[in-house]
Amino acid sequence: MKTSGLSIVASLVTGFAVAQTNWSVDKAHSRLGFSVSHMMVSETTGSIEVYEANISSKNEDFSDALVELRAEAGSINTGDPNRDKHLKGPDFFDAEKFNVLTFKSKTFTKIEGKKYKVTGDLTLRGITKTVTLELTFNGIYNNNNKTIAGFKVVGILKRSDFSIGLNIPSAVVGDEVNILVNAEFVKS
Repeated sequence: MKTSGLSIVASLVTGFAVAQTNWSVDKAHSRLGFSVSHMMVSETTGSIEVYEANISSKNEDFSDALVELRAEAGSINTGDPNRDKHLKGPDFFDAEKFNVLTFKSKTFTKIEGKKYKVTGDLTLRGITKTVTLELTFNGIYNNNNKTIAGFKVVGILKRSDFSIGLNIPSAVVGDEVNILVNAEFVKS
């Protein structure tokens, strides 16, 4: 009798377990953008290519999500080939040595509605720092038998925290870099 009682409990517990859902980035509809002050009178904008990003979550509202992202510093694009070459070089990203940048979330905290705070480890130029970013969950839609979730992420990083452009005065290139990510993820 004990065995069948345990079997029933085990069946109930596993029957109520919620499956984890995995999502993969849709590169064609995602952008990791940035802007930084230039000469204190304008902003330089650009983007870095995300080549892999995944979200896993058991909750439909993503309140327990884990996020992992990998991007290539060597893909930086500001619309000016000479500036891009300089940014890829040793003064800034040193993409030859440190081409991969990563982000791995530690916490994904719901603030209210569709607003979240995402804290995780960001590695740039071989230096890992814990950063907190603001995320908006834009919603889910179905398109051609695919379920797609949209997100917007904003935040501010200090380039000096990652030894990026240390010899460049902040009056020339601002130390604070504004991050703007718009991304779509496809349910696996």
